[in-house]
Amino acid sequence: MSKRLCAEFIGTFWLVLGGCGSAVLAAAFPNVGIGLHGVALAFGLTVLTMAYAIGHISGCHLNPAVSIGLFAGGRFPAKELLPYIIAQVLGGIAGAAVLFLIASGKIGFDVAAGFASNGYGEHSPGGYSLLAGFVTEIVMTMMFLFIIMGATDKRAPQGFAPIAIGLGLTLIHLISIPITNTSVNPARSTGVAIFVGGWAISQLWLFWVAPIIGAIAGGSIYRFIGSGDE
Repeated sequence: MSKRLCAEFIGTFWLVLGGCGSAVLAAAFPNVGIGLHGVALAFGLTVLTMAYAIGHISGCHLNPAVSIGLFAGGRFPAKELLPYIIAQVLGGIAGAAVLFLIASGKIGFDVAAGFASNGYGEHSPGGYSLLAGFVTEIVMTMMFLFIIMGATDKRAPQGFAPIAIGLGLTLIHLISIPITNTSVNPARSTGVAIFVGGWAISQLWLFWVAPIIGAIAGGSIYRFIGSGDE
């Protein structure tokens, strides 16, 4: 278990450093900024690379909602949920800490500008409401779990699950960055929110509640329609 938790810590560290780092450091970099498309791809690549690196060790959840969704889908034991979630949140905070250390090395850096935090209302990149953000996070996380459950089904083509999951997360970001800056992952949201404080902490509840609801829905739906000779 200690090795699995270490793997989850490292994987979630990489997800936050790679995904949020691309948003904070590279999205609007003069002349060669990667923009929304690049940030979306970066998040997908963090999951894809870690799925191949640690999927055989811990399952590469990197996300409390994924662990809970897999439990709802009958793929993960309840007794391991809390240790996994703690490791993931700590990994997310560590990734955000390293990113903060790097980003603060630039003159004029202002963590209050957002630091890739998730938000709704006036803190939504596109000015979307709380309801829009809530629905988005539920539906996107639901589909993410559906993809994960299907791609890792024993009846699915073997060896390709990380690609499907990574591209699925990329697509989710392409859809929802303008709405909430895309969470679908409470650990990712918590890591950066701690450094922003204030509004990011006050809105953090949504990025725990909605992804967990969506994950339970996605895991349960696949468990129902995908049950059989798995």
